[in-house]
Amino acid sequence: MISSSEIKKIVNGYSDVKIGVMGSHSALEVMDGAKDENFQTLVYCQKGREGPYQRFGRIADEIVVLNKFKDMASTKNQKAMRDSNVIIVPHRSLTVYLGYKTLENSFKVPIFGNRKLFQAEERTAKRNQYFLLEKARIKFPKLFKDPKNINKPCIVKVQELKRPLERAFFTVSSYKDYKEKSEAKIKQGLISRKGLEQASIEELAIGTYMNFNFFHTPISKQVDFIGIERRLQTNVHDFNALPAKQQLDINIDLQNIEVGHTPASIRESLLEKVIKMGDKFVAAVKKEYAPGIIGPFSLQSVITKDLELVVYDVSLRVPGNPIVATTSPYTKYQYGKTFGIGKRIAMEIRQAQEEGRLDEIVT
Repeated sequence: MISSSEIKKIVNGYSDVKIGVMGSHSALEVMDGAKDENFQTLVYCQKGREGPYQRFGRIADEIVVLNKFKDMASTKNQKAMRDSNVIIVPHRSLTVYLGYKTLENSFKVPIFGNRKLFQAEERTAKRNQYFLLEKARIKFPKLFKDPKNINKPCIVKVQELKRPLERAFFTVSSYKDYKEKSEAKIKQGLISRKGLEQASIEELAIGTYMNFNFFHTPISKQVDFIGIERRLQTNVHDFNALPAKQQLDINIDLQNIEVGHTPASIRESLLEKVIKMGDKFVAAVKKEYAPGIIGPFSLQSVITKDLELVVYDVSLRVPGNPIVATTSPYTKYQYGKTFGIGKRIAMEIRQAQEEGRLDEIVT
């Protein structure tokens, strides 16, 4: 385990700060926000995936092309980052391609975030997101530990076999349904039997889906509510738009792989519930994973017919929703201007740098 004192020593030796990111997931959002706050930026790309960062030339000051994303953690690249005063902003791709063990034990570069907390996002972890939601007294869907007990619509949350970034979620209504669908997906090579054994089975929360995005660090005055978005997913949305008769006539495999985002807002009378939920989650995480949340997080939720908030997923790093940067009224209410997660991160790093507190917002 890399000690916090090691990282503090490194960042306190920086003469300036450059913001670095892996070229995937939400790198454009992170670098755009960094440029808004006049930071130099660095992006590590896998060969063949550097195109967007070259095309949008304003935001990447330096593009490093690697054979594989995992090469970002090489001894040579780590030294180059430290020598260039780099602080890495984490997102889902970073945790997947480098892995939690590398990030916790051998990646000696300051990370804007609590690196011990990242693994809590995985439902297989001991003190995982369910554990944290329970500690925060935030409602989440009922869990079925034994698939034989499935007696209502449920969602099976399982990792894809070939694409570690994606999750091959599918819905079931009974144990028979579970057996048929899971066996079919194993035969198709979409999931593994081991992955299925580690899967979570949740009661399907019915209502309006909204992802609530927040921000907090140890130097923040409060938990900022950044905004709301909804996910667009492969063929599920268009399939659901068909009349029921046509749905029954079509025999296709449904996927809910995220491909984009659309903005949303919430009626004002529900805002207090949303804000309170963010506050409670931050307080719970601080007790369980000191120093707590550093940076953005998302509580992906359902608003039920009884106007109750049910959290079905938690993101403990940049959530990946650039649409918020141009559509959220909530940052404007607070700061007088509309912006997203990338800029909010850069604002916090700039403030910490000016106040000599960088070592409080990195691990």
